[in-house]
Amino acid sequence: MKSKITVICGPTASGKTYVSIELAKILNAEIISADSMQIYKELNIGTAKPTKEEMSGIKHHLIDIISITSAGSNVFSVAEYMKLADKCVCDILNRNKNVIICGGTGLYIDHFINNTQFMEYENDVEYRNGLEKLSNEELYSMLAETDAKSAEIIHPNNKKRVIRALEIYKITGKTKSELDELANSQKSKYDFIKLGLNYSDRNVLYDKINKRVDLMLQNGLVDEVCELYDDGEENNIRRTGAIGYVEILDFFNGLCGFDETVEKIKQNTRNYAKRQLTWFRRDEGTNRIDLDLNEDNINNPNKIIKNCLDYINL
Repeated sequence: MKSKITVICGPTASGKTYVSIELAKILNAEIISADSMQIYKELNIGTAKPTKEEMSGIKHHLIDIISITSAGSNVFSVAEYMKLADKCVCDILNRNKNVIICGGTGLYIDHFINNTQFMEYENDVEYRNGLEKLSNEELYSMLAETDAKSAEIIHPNNKKRVIRALEIYKITGKTKSELDELANSQKSKYDFIKLGLNYSDRNVLYDKINKRVDLMLQNGLVDEVCELYDDGEENNIRRTGAIGYVEILDFFNGLCGFDETVEKIKQNTRNYAKRQLTWFRRDEGTNRIDLDLNEDNINNPNKIIKNCLDYINL
């Protein structure tokens, strides 16, 4: 019989941290983070990383596992996340505890649930360097011609991914999309119950996001970024693309005023939440917990927990 794993997903500021911790108390579980920004030790306030007080004694995994100085070396990938997450799952289950995976990075969650088997490919540095000299439009045209399926998924401006897809085709003679289909052919050794925290009215979520950004600023986000900036970590921060941090770096560099910076953080966070909602809603296997259709859900956290438990205990 496969072990059952609960997955809590949803957009930023939807309340995933609270829900996962309360469920962990009831289920005798430990939590594995699925957040691509909370892996960095130095990014705390702007990533909404749970504090020790918020964790309430529940053990969390895959938070604070690498330094921001590693951001430029591409040492942490989805494949690496899967390896570490599986190791954590095995450890937790061996100690007769339950597992909750919680986060908003859909790529991490989906690949782990689907048990994607990542293949190791060689690099063709000379070929890659040649591609680097081409424009985004030229590269994307090449990709569309050789691998139309990957071209539908990869954004034309994501030069790094476009080049990698072309490099894989050059090395293997097979398209990245063909190899991805082969990688997704193995069944997972776990059973998953996926709960998606959802807001039918995005304006309700957007209001929560705006208030949370204000709170982050009150709690010292600017000082946190300033310390990293003074330590010479600007380029590494920009490589992560961490919302809140990049905008404040632009403020430090005189590219915009403070009020404009705050509004950019809120807008970029809202845009990110919109993409997350779209990502998680497309999965028919996600059990949606609508948080704004019933006043009891918004005003009564215990009601939300009960709704989650109803799905888990099916």
